[in-house]
Amino acid sequence: MAMTTASFSRATPVAANVANARPVESSSVQGWSRFRCGFGASGFRRQLWCRSRSVVTISRKHTLHIAAGFGAINEKAFKSTVEIDRLIDNLRSTEYQNMGQLVAENVLAFDAPFWLRLAARADLCTTDDDREEYQELASQIMNIVEKIVSKTKEKIESSTDVLKAIIKPLVEDDGEIFWPPKNQATLVEMRKEVEKREVENFLDETFLSEVSAQLRQAKEDQDKPGLVAILQKVLQLYSACLLSKRSYATKDGVVDKAEELLEQVLYADEDKWNGLLRNGLTYGGGIVQSEDFFKAVDRRIERTLMRTENGSYQQRVLAEYIREIETRAEALIAAFQSSPTS
Repeated sequence: MAMTTASFSRATPVAANVANARPVESSSVQGWSRFRCGFGASGFRRQLWCRSRSVVTISRKHTLHIAAGFGAINEKAFKSTVEIDRLIDNLRSTEYQNMGQLVAENVLAFDAPFWLRLAARADLCTTDDDREEYQELASQIMNIVEKIVSKTKEKIESSTDVLKAIIKPLVEDDGEIFWPPKNQATLVEMRKEVEKREVENFLDETFLSEVSAQLRQAKEDQDKPGLVAILQKVLQLYSACLLSKRSYATKDGVVDKAEELLEQVLYADEDKWNGLLRNGLTYGGGIVQSEDFFKAVDRRIERTLMRTENGSYQQRVLAEYIREIETRAEALIAAFQSSPTS
């Protein structure tokens, strides 16, 4: 299947989240409290007040239902306001040199409601000094957020370049990508590039999130099966590289044949799995009992979950790769058991 070179790029969720919620630069003391979302904090409160007053024009029979609805909304809004106030208080009490970490940990919280609440609190100040303190706080937060967004964009651009480098062996002279590849040497070159980039520490969470996002988008488009297969192969090569860095097949000089078979499959290309499993398991004439093999799989999954960050892309990608092998083995055994010659 031939396809033109794919364009790997997407906007950062952080940038999208704060793009429409940053303060507008102004020379006036209160200028920072106006927002690109279209109105200032005072105007926002006036709009809410006008809307609340309009409730009295609604007929009596609907009042109870509307009141209940507003009660639920007000409760949710109150909880949100409490959380925002808590974050603002933490930021105000944090030294500037330590603020970067706090902002980074809560970067997705700096949306329009946050800035509106910050402006509202500034409006309630009784002295110019207090208002200027809030203005300075807003400026500090935005400076840090902009740096985070910039670094995130740089990382994604870097991850995109790494991804392009990995699939480069698939690109023909005319710029088209063929999948499946015309020869085995292409996959060997891709594997070498993955191993090289892993040693250079380029295959981090940003890289995995970028590949996962491209894969998800390609699946949703439903018209790029070649791209889906390529991105899946990249994740398989990544998993094979990481899971093969340490061996558990030999302990105290004794070789665990089930672990040895699993490690052979882990490192092999996906199209070699069936042959290795048939030759290694007793169903195909090998010496490894299926129960022992699945126990080895369970141990490897357990080790992976314990040694990777919970909820990380790395944890998910590696665990899914091992489970793919488990599913393949189960399918082969089921096919053998249902065969008339078994």
